[in-house]
Amino acid sequence: MTLKATQHKLIIYQVLPRLFGNTNTTNKFYGSITENGCGKFNDISNAALTAIKDMGFTHVWYTGIIEHATMTDYSASGIKPDDPDVVKGRAGSPYAIKDYYDVDPDLAVDIPNRMAEFEALVNRTHQEGLKVIIDFVPNHVARTYQSDVKPVGVRDFGEDDDVTQAFSSANDFYYIPGQPFKVPEGYDPGGSEFTIPLKDGRFDENPAKGTGDDIFTASPSINNWFETIKLNYGVDFSKGYDMHFDPTPPVWNKMLHILSFWADKGIDGFRCDMVEYVPSEFWAWIIPQMKQRYPNLIFIGEAYQTGQYSNYLFNGQFDYLYDKVGLYDALKRLVRNEPGASTWEINRVWNHDTRGFDERMLRFMENHDEQRIASEHFAGDAWLAVPGMIVTTTLAGGPVMIYFGQELGEPAIEANGFSGADGRTTIFDYWGVPEHQKWLNGGAYDGEQLSDSQRKLCNFYSRLLNLCSRCPAIYEGNFYELMVANERNAGFNERIYLYARYTEGQRILVAVNFNRHEQNINIKLPEDLINQFNLNGSVIFKDLLTEAEFSSENINDGLWIKLHATSGLMLEF
Repeated sequence: MTLKATQHKLIIYQVLPRLFGNTNTTNKFYGSITENGCGKFNDISNAALTAIKDMGFTHVWYTGIIEHATMTDYSASGIKPDDPDVVKGRAGSPYAIKDYYDVDPDLAVDIPNRMAEFEALVNRTHQEGLKVIIDFVPNHVARTYQSDVKPVGVRDFGEDDDVTQAFSSANDFYYIPGQPFKVPEGYDPGGSEFTIPLKDGRFDENPAKGTGDDIFTASPSINNWFETIKLNYGVDFSKGYDMHFDPTPPVWNKMLHILSFWADKGIDGFRCDMVEYVPSEFWAWIIPQMKQRYPNLIFIGEAYQTGQYSNYLFNGQFDYLYDKVGLYDALKRLVRNEPGASTWEINRVWNHDTRGFDERMLRFMENHDEQRIASEHFAGDAWLAVPGMIVTTTLAGGPVMIYFGQELGEPAIEANGFSGADGRTTIFDYWGVPEHQKWLNGGAYDGEQLSDSQRKLCNFYSRLLNLCSRCPAIYEGNFYELMVANERNAGFNERIYLYARYTEGQRILVAVNFNRHEQNINIKLPEDLINQFNLNGSVIFKDLLTEAEFSSENINDGLWIKLHATSGLMLEF
């Protein structure tokens, strides 16, 4: 079977600016911005961007750019404070948007000049030859949403709603008429160490609005997205999924204006949050319009329902979708050495879940939602993910993403405040990321404080990612699965994965070993592939990752190699 990619590979570096440039090492539990510090737009300097570019990245996804609800008081700068009863963490969730037309004041050195500082970051990023991706959060907004800098003529969400109607396709929100919103029991914003009273349980919302995770009650639980309000795209959930798309709901046109506002600032792409919570008809309506206005714009969708992938790619017209429940989950089981984990699961992903559009799946092993590889909740050792990363980056021509600090083995050990000790780097709190700060080195971005192991890990990532950029076999080549041809060969087991990527001018054999021990294996190429490649007799193989050479005296007898524990090879031949 062959899978053909159609364009050069996107290699994305996800950065949370609030954390990325922060050199403060205090890390007080539930600490304020003054106590724990905060990274700024200006911290992402030319030196930082050069280092990112040199690592092999093509795009930077700046996470948490648009203004969101926070416990930090910016009223002196004309920004209305948010009620802590409906804010998660001192810093707040980047996905509880407070103003679609503004940037997070946390990230500015000069708050009144915050948009100009962001625009300067976009320009710096472009000057380094990198493209810019930001989040688009279409499904929900903060309970305290109010734009104080919206362009003239723009109406705020909910400003024209008939709040007596639980549902109206003309409304921006869903309502629970006659019932005030109730703050969930058990929520303690700021934590028990707080010396100032943050929670009074009196957040004023009457009537209550529907909650972001499709909860239509005045009393959402602490486990719901209670800090957010669900936006109304014309679907009446009280009648199942009753669609009212004609006339076009006002939210649709408001979102078109918002996306255009950011695209006009030179944004190259949008990572769209929870796209399956928004009707695919909306995406089919807005993405073509945006691409007509901005032809090079890309749209990446966060998606989790494999049965809906083709709908959102071909009807919704996304460029790429997350491959979380397919490849990520399969690789995590293998890296964790879970009982029953098998590389045949990888075959199921491309042969079933993503068949026909494998090159349009965004692959990753970390992001802000997932646990750090080096955390005890995942693998406990960043090196154990080497075979998984090789597969993640080389299985297809589609995009690959790395989360900042992944390349250094950041373990996310501590509880930070709202974010607990769960193996994730907090998105809710002011914090310094310890292993990343060693690479940051006070703003030099030179890695001088890294250990030898961290340097080697970083070099592995850099080598791998740069290979993906310059090897046509990886970014646009055909795919040939070699598992079936080798499953009865000496040394083979279900923790080894084998495949070839090739073009007319380049051939690469990928062999990875998820076993916690070394494995000697005889790899054979099928007769049709040997004939297609016009191979005969002795063949030399060179590992692109290490420069090591291997040889087969007679390719028809296969290639004997030793695969070290949790390792992989990219053998050009």
